[in-house]
Amino acid sequence: MAEVSTDTIPLEQAGTLYGLFQERLKRSPHHTAYRSYDSVDKTWYDITWEEVSTQVARWQEAIEKEGLEPGDRVAINLKNCKEWVFFDQAAMGLGLVVVPLYPDDRPDSVAYILQDADVKLLFLQNAGQWKRLEPSITEEHALKRVIINNSDDEALTSPAVYSQDWLPENWGVIKDWDNEPHQLASIIYTSGTTGRPKGVMLSHHNMLSVASGALQFFDVLPSDIFLSFLPLSHTLERTAGYYLPMMAGAKVAYARGIPQLADDMLNVKPTIMIAVPRIFERIYTRLQSQIADKSVIAKGLFKATSSLGWARFQHQQHRGWWRPSFLLWPLLNKLVASKVKERFGGNMRLIVSGGAALPEQVAKLFIGLDMCLLQGYGLTETSPVISVNSPDSNIPSSVGRPIPGVAVMIGENDELLSRGPGNMLGYWNNHKATAQTINAQGWLHTGDQARIDEAGHIHITGRIKDILVLSNGEKVPPGDIESAIIMDAIFEQALVLGEGESFLSALLVVNSDLWFALAKEHGLDGFDHDSLHDKALHNAVIQRLRKLLHDFPSYARIRRVTLTLDAWTVENDLMTPTMKIKRPKVIAHHQKDIDAMYAS
Repeated sequence: MAEVSTDTIPLEQAGTLYGLFQERLKRSPHHTAYRSYDSVDKTWYDITWEEVSTQVARWQEAIEKEGLEPGDRVAINLKNCKEWVFFDQAAMGLGLVVVPLYPDDRPDSVAYILQDADVKLLFLQNAGQWKRLEPSITEEHALKRVIINNSDDEALTSPAVYSQDWLPENWGVIKDWDNEPHQLASIIYTSGTTGRPKGVMLSHHNMLSVASGALQFFDVLPSDIFLSFLPLSHTLERTAGYYLPMMAGAKVAYARGIPQLADDMLNVKPTIMIAVPRIFERIYTRLQSQIADKSVIAKGLFKATSSLGWARFQHQQHRGWWRPSFLLWPLLNKLVASKVKERFGGNMRLIVSGGAALPEQVAKLFIGLDMCLLQGYGLTETSPVISVNSPDSNIPSSVGRPIPGVAVMIGENDELLSRGPGNMLGYWNNHKATAQTINAQGWLHTGDQARIDEAGHIHITGRIKDILVLSNGEKVPPGDIESAIIMDAIFEQALVLGEGESFLSALLVVNSDLWFALAKEHGLDGFDHDSLHDKALHNAVIQRLRKLLHDFPSYARIRRVTLTLDAWTVENDLMTPTMKIKRPKVIAHHQKDIDAMYAS
């Protein structure tokens, strides 16, 4: 690359996450740290590291008055914003343990976490959150203080107080707390797809080592600007989208939310983004839908650009020959690829996708349009990155190579095992689960099946717990099939079934925006929910699925379907806050439909 970062803080110099912040403040006090949107003035504004430290000191002054002891747990349930950083750094600078919560999580789930972690202080976005949560707070909770970020007209009763009334008007400088690198920094609760969430204990060194290891795979420059929109309660965003840019001296802009993401990209013009596959799947589906309405020439140009771009990428990765047609790239880039890149702001040079599997056809399209899209892999229990592709060694069908310091191996049942400095300290108050996850030799069981190619790239092949074993002995990982199905805009969500049966079936959530057109196409009344059970419609859907799954083995064919317009959400407890479907609960919810599909 033309520019090389010269301002990365070494792991050893940072020591702890609070030490990282202190060192960044020393190095670049007047540099921009964060960019936020002012909804009143309708403008974006920046704050410097010096201004951040001023606010951290203010928060520390207020927290100290609550009489907490080092090691006490404090929780934060806030959308991404600069106040998240103020609270996080202030708490760690006082030796407190931060428990991040998902803003969209259910009140009963939040109440469970607060009780399990013995949280004494809670920071919330608004009074509405507290109003929904308060009925679930009992005498068994240790909660002493609740701080509300946004000031509303609604009156609050103790222990809740608005931050503007709680924060001091006068304060000093940040505390010079000296944490130990391997000391507990945070308890992060896993999604809980099969039961109650477990508290993953991560040390300062856990998260810092992962941020440092990732920075050895690609350059992050002081001139870079990250766009932060994944919840900071998601370990990928916290480590790679908060601590990593702090380590490299890059700026972070906070998106207003998913609905405004497209506008925010145009305004912020980010250079780096951390995302989950669903974002790219939706853009992919939208692009395909828009291209379908274009002229034959426009369709041909788009297809030619993405195909040539992919071949060009393969050549750059030393996996393909140079072609004379590459000489057409400047023209195709100007006519097609650059238009798509402009939707991302026009300056995007690096996108990292993690949290779930990225469908290969989605990766091929964006890479073919000259975007540096890198898939990574990890778990909350590994802080979270185990592996990631790098710009000069990018195999999109893989999740990359282990980051420096991390070792991997294939264990029994093809399970991927990982050992490295990012491995958690254990599960909070759950020694049994810890022993089941990390063996005596320090290898962490990921629960994912994988293979490792000759170049060291990891290929995830399935999830051990989710593998469906058909009655004929065929083993089917449903995840890839489900990902292929939702590439069709008609289907919003999919769950493939067939454990112990002779064939596969699927529960499909139909996109409500497209349902009426689909119903009309088949001569059905879209307002009548019985239309979802129409046999002719089911046969048409099964044929549609056959085309979507034509690259899969014959035993992966879907033979029965159940259609519904009722999405699986966090609110109805059928999805986790990290957008993972709770398979057992969805199956229980649709048991009658499933029985009917396998009745004959």
